[in-house]
Amino acid sequence: MAKLLVVDDEKNLRMVVQKELSRQGHDVDEAADGEAAWEMLERKDFDVLLCDINMPRLDGIGLLRRLREKSQNPPEVIVLTGQGTVETAIEAMKLGAYDYLTKPYRISELAVLVTQAAEKQQLKIDNQRLRAQLERTNNKNLPEIVAASPQMKEILRLVQRVAHSDTSVLVTGESGTGKELIAQAIHRLSRRSEKTFIDLNCAALQDTLLESELFGHEAGAFSGARNRKLGLFEIADHGTIFLDEVMEMPAPLQSKLLRALETRSFFRVGGVKKVDVDVRLVAATNRDTRKSVEDGTFRSDLLYRINSFEIHIPPLRERREDIAPLAEYLLQKVAGGNAPELAPQAVDALSCYSWSGNVRQLRNCLERAVLLADNGVITIKELPPEVVYRTNEPSVSVSYNTPQGNAPTSFQNASSTANLRDVERQQIIGALEKTGWHRGKTAELLGISSSTLYRRLREYNLETR
Repeated sequence: MAKLLVVDDEKNLRMVVQKELSRQGHDVDEAADGEAAWEMLERKDFDVLLCDINMPRLDGIGLLRRLREKSQNPPEVIVLTGQGTVETAIEAMKLGAYDYLTKPYRISELAVLVTQAAEKQQLKIDNQRLRAQLERTNNKNLPEIVAASPQMKEILRLVQRVAHSDTSVLVTGESGTGKELIAQAIHRLSRRSEKTFIDLNCAALQDTLLESELFGHEAGAFSGARNRKLGLFEIADHGTIFLDEVMEMPAPLQSKLLRALETRSFFRVGGVKKVDVDVRLVAATNRDTRKSVEDGTFRSDLLYRINSFEIHIPPLRERREDIAPLAEYLLQKVAGGNAPELAPQAVDALSCYSWSGNVRQLRNCLERAVLLADNGVITIKELPPEVVYRTNEPSVSVSYNTPQGNAPTSFQNASSTANLRDVERQQIIGALEKTGWHRGKTAELLGISSSTLYRRLREYNLETR
């Protein structure tokens, strides 16, 4: 099905073309002249424009010129002319027309041209989406999901059941538990698996940029917007979009997201054309959803919309059967074919430790151990002291969410809150210096989420170097 606009000042001819092409499954609108057509083109996107030459107010050639000058993504144009002069056809083709037909013409002949022009227009759109997707492509191979515990096996069962539907899914759990991997698995097992998977961390962008990233913008929508930009919802059409840390989204944007999900359409920033999309949403959060609704930071109606099916990932300390196989797998990822072995005592220490940073913290611990290991074996000497002696003291004090609410983990032996904050601030500064003040890498090094790091930077006045 293509979106068509028939422009002709002959009402009867216009109505016949609309009726016949609608019968073939196309979505057909009509306009009486070039000016009326231009007004419709500013409000809505079309795939193919069927345009007469001689019309009042604005003729076909004038409309073609305006499309070429002012439209960034014009439809393919089939010129319909009663004159049939070579000069008119050449001028129309120079202005970008796909083809032309001389009146009178057969509907069957017109239908073939419409199909070909619509296919060309779709190729242009697909090319735009692929280019935008390639710019965001991460070539790193994501680790597979390790599921040795009963909890993770049950999660994989739920993933397999929900993947084949179009139901919105909310993945909850502490930071570092692997929520994005679950979202990836849902997409891979769905009927959308051959289409695009787009991910976005809602806490990683400023409020003013997040709307443009999600829904795109038109040229001139704001300072620096020189060209039209496709939003992630548009790029993910017929695919899946994953919104990580969705509850960090600002309130004004929550209402726009809700409307986009309910109507399957939206407007680009600064745009007046409605964009229709077919996108499946998978979202994730490490917050207590009930508390976020009660304190007014997240809309209850949006939560009901995105939480059609919830999958909760328990923290690593509640599924210790996964720690040993997960450590072996991560070692292969970190060190490749030359990965050192884990000594039995090291496996015991890893399995007994309470991983407040979950899988992310475990990976950081193993990266450190690989660098220190001698003779191809990781012993307890290469593990951090808190892991070996089970002091439950993470490298930085961070609040993590649990299903029961916000349960902060902190230094048990800190003599006072002031001392704890001083130590925490120094740990963050040390990590920032190691990464050259790259916030994303700093968050990974500390084993915390980006949003948690940003909050700490504001609290300790460390937003600038």
